[in-house]
Amino acid sequence: MPTPTTVNARFPRDAAPIRLFRNPKSGHCHRVELMLALLELPYETVDVDMANGAHKSAKFLKISPFGQVPAIEDNGEFLSDSNAILVYLARRYDAHDRWLPTEPLAAAQVQRWLSVAAGEIAAGPCAARLVTLFNVPLDHEQAIARAHALFSVMEKHLGGQEYLAGSAITLADVAGYSYIAHAPEGGVSLKEYPAILAWLERIEAQPGFVGMVRSPALA
Repeated sequence: MPTPTTVNARFPRDAAPIRLFRNPKSGHCHRVELMLALLELPYETVDVDMANGAHKSAKFLKISPFGQVPAIEDNGEFLSDSNAILVYLARRYDAHDRWLPTEPLAAAQVQRWLSVAAGEIAAGPCAARLVTLFNVPLDHEQAIARAHALFSVMEKHLGGQEYLAGSAITLADVAGYSYIAHAPEGGVSLKEYPAILAWLERIEAQPGFVGMVRSPALA
């Protein structure tokens, strides 16, 4: 449970750490934890007992109305949805706009990959992993096919640049990392994608990087 001191914050914050409500095996939750760590923000994790329905309790629905993780509490304010939380953290605590640029084209390039995280990544490697780790009744073969279709595009894209939205790491990479790094847990091999593997290594080499708990790989 890292509790570093935040630096270069756009807005001051009180001494209480940000609370992250999560499932430790959720890539959506991990992308938020990774952002908190990379921003050097003090935080604490609160594991939600989803197997026993804690995410649907009246108490938790006041925190996250759709009964989903992740959610955060920061200075008494609650926010849910992983990509919304990423944007909030970057806008509030990144004084140099490193993670979410303000220049229109650069900002749009980041947004495009946030949309991919909510679309192709969710329907591909995320869905495949939901089947193998959580027994969610989805079409596993279709999810695997979608993952490889996505990775083929990403492999070409990353063959010409170091990060998804350009030459520097941004929210785009944070949003994409977790489910792609853990794609083998869903039966999706990364062996044919050297540019993607190199991209994952560059993210993992970032100061403050924290990984997500790993489950037995199936590919």
